[in-house]
Amino acid sequence: MFDKIAKFMDEKLSTPMAKLAEQRHLRAIRDGIIATLPLIIVSSMFMVIAFLPNSMPADWGITQFIAANQTKILLPYRVSMYIMTLYAVFGIGYSLANSYELDGLSGGILAELGFLLTIIPSSIPAASEAVTALAAESADLANYLAAVPSGFVLPMGNLGSAGMFVGIIVSFFAVEVYRFTQKSGFKISMPPQVPSSVARSFESLTPTAIVLLVVATITMFIGIDVHSIVSSLVRPLVSASDTLPSVLLIVLLAQFFWSFGIHGWSIVGSLARPLWLVLLEENTTAFAAGQAVLNTAPEPFYQWFVMIGGSGATLGLAILFAFRSKSAYGKALGKTALVPSIFNINEPMIFGAPIVLNPMLIIPFIIAPTVNAIIAWIALNLGWVNRAVASSPWTLPGPIGAFLACGSDWRAAVLSVVLIILSVLIYYPFFRMYDNNLLAEESADNK
Repeated sequence: MFDKIAKFMDEKLSTPMAKLAEQRHLRAIRDGIIATLPLIIVSSMFMVIAFLPNSMPADWGITQFIAANQTKILLPYRVSMYIMTLYAVFGIGYSLANSYELDGLSGGILAELGFLLTIIPSSIPAASEAVTALAAESADLANYLAAVPSGFVLPMGNLGSAGMFVGIIVSFFAVEVYRFTQKSGFKISMPPQVPSSVARSFESLTPTAIVLLVVATITMFIGIDVHSIVSSLVRPLVSASDTLPSVLLIVLLAQFFWSFGIHGWSIVGSLARPLWLVLLEENTTAFAAGQAVLNTAPEPFYQWFVMIGGSGATLGLAILFAFRSKSAYGKALGKTALVPSIFNINEPMIFGAPIVLNPMLIIPFIIAPTVNAIIAWIALNLGWVNRAVASSPWTLPGPIGAFLACGSDWRAAVLSVVLIILSVLIYYPFFRMYDNNLLAEESADNK
């Protein structure tokens, strides 16, 4: 029966799912967002540092120093993660243009241009004569007016996660226009003697004009607020991704595909990561503003409470192989896989045990992260543990990553340890049966 299922998965689902994961537009989203991860991770650490006083004694010198300089410490976050879509759009345009064998740099710049044209600058009005007269009598008001910038300003909110889906759509539009002009010959071509960099600039004139005129006409001249429209359409999807049924569906799908050798998180992540980023950035913004953090399931939730040690929460299985295995192969595997698993690298375990196409280990491979997700969801929604507000480096050991991701909440580290112990208990009976089989095979081979 299991062989038939495995054959069906390999023949009917493996190839289509692999093609889906590599579909050029999905791959462009994945590449563009992944390119922003270093910014998100590093700037998240500034967020953690800025709010360390919340979990440190108030009379410590370092606590007082951080509290006094909190605004400055948060500035790197505000020009990186806070406007992450600005960076992601360039990566999406670059990747999509490369997939069409076009100039990636031109694709990235066109995507950036199209996106910025959806961000409508607003003019700060000058102080009225009455306000100016009052300022003449009040030094505080005069100083305030002197500090107010003049001219046009950009609303930064839509440069962050709020504008992510508009950024994706506009990036696709800009690169497809670029592709059309290149393939159709509707462009300015230069003689072969002209340097390639100069020739590319002239070839980009036509798509630049089209993108600028079309997007500016829609957003600036007609006055359509594309961000509000897209936000109203996407908001139900974002909200739905932050429910327990959605979390369980994501976990089950990822584990199901992994069980048959298909990289489940590559497929699920390509579709869900834009939603996860919106959830995380909303949490981070609320946390920085001292408001309630409302979203339970951005990506760090899965990383630090569901998939501890990698997909399938296999750190628990690695611990069992390292310390409880009786078979020679199991002991060797445990020694090899334990340290990588501590740092969330579990390929040695998945393919070394193996878990793929192994019915005895697939069962706990699916059960362990599912149970972790339910318990973590309950703990976070009851307020026992703070929700994630930062993205920690994924190679950190689980408890440390959870502590940092949840804004220096020590209870997050405790929950991570509890879930690791729980995964050990879930894997144990299946591990014992599998290890006994390995031991019996080794005994038979030695006779």
